[in-house]
Amino acid sequence: MPVPMIPIIDVGPLVHGAEDRARVALDLGRACREYGFFYVVGHGVDDALVKHLEQASREFFDQPLPTKLDIAMSRGGKAWRGYFPVGGELTSGKPDQKEGIYFGTEQSGDHPRVRAGTPLHGPNLFPAHPPELRTLVLTYMDALTRLGHALMAGLSLSLGLEESYFASRYTANPLILFRIFNYPPTQVADDLYGVGEHTDYGLLTILKQDMSGGLEIKMGSRWIDAPPIEQSFVCNLGDMLDRMTGGRYLSTPHRVRNPTQHDRISFAFFFDPDFEAVVEPIVGVVHDNKAERWDHASVHEFEGTYGDYLLGKVSKVFPQLRREVL
Repeated sequence: MPVPMIPIIDVGPLVHGAEDRARVALDLGRACREYGFFYVVGHGVDDALVKHLEQASREFFDQPLPTKLDIAMSRGGKAWRGYFPVGGELTSGKPDQKEGIYFGTEQSGDHPRVRAGTPLHGPNLFPAHPPELRTLVLTYMDALTRLGHALMAGLSLSLGLEESYFASRYTANPLILFRIFNYPPTQVADDLYGVGEHTDYGLLTILKQDMSGGLEIKMGSRWIDAPPIEQSFVCNLGDMLDRMTGGRYLSTPHRVRNPTQHDRISFAFFFDPDFEAVVEPIVGVVHDNKAERWDHASVHEFEGTYGDYLLGKVSKVFPQLRREVL
């Protein structure tokens, strides 16, 4: 049986506002229905920025653990920002074989949601070394936020909606979460993953992976590779887009294992609904696919805000931190 090929889509018309956006939207719609994953090229993000961020990230992770713990997540409080060591994050109750730094939209102490103690809002924790990491991270998040808005406009068109559908209802003030992950080499084992089988929580994930490989997506009962492609991002849909489209657009399970004998770096950028948004279905007929999901959970039965849904998920990823800050 042939191995499915994840589509590669030139999204330049969306980024630059060109007239052939409708053609790109058709390609996006097909990819969302059949895969829930697609690569984007022509995205306009400076490759030099990406390379500099990767270099600075490697410099950070190469430091001794006590130095990295200077920005431990426990110091980020309710903002849920900072560093966690290998095994500090769980997927389905199993420790992931990765370390990472959590970032989000930079917000000062006088921001209304920060003053109110809203979880996942607040200032970032940046390390003393390398000093350029702060500027690189903030610049990268700005660039990916612009790309996220362009892609969501294309997804609106792909559903036969106005380009502004998501922006006017959910992403005028998107919840932006950004993770830099480092996957050290591990011994090959059936149950040992950098991150185990999971789906993402929100609308859209824009992932930059280095050239190591190791990302796999689940198509039915098969796992297929999503190999790195130079100067591209691999995108996937989250649970909220699955919910909005009644299961027509797929929140596809995926997992990561480092197949190399050196560290693997990835940048996971999450472009999600406003924390206080109530996410409603776009279409009336719902296909509830909880029997097919890795966790047998329904994204269609949930009631509440996106923030409620997200907190319920991340508190399982960091149970100790949940007890401390929530």
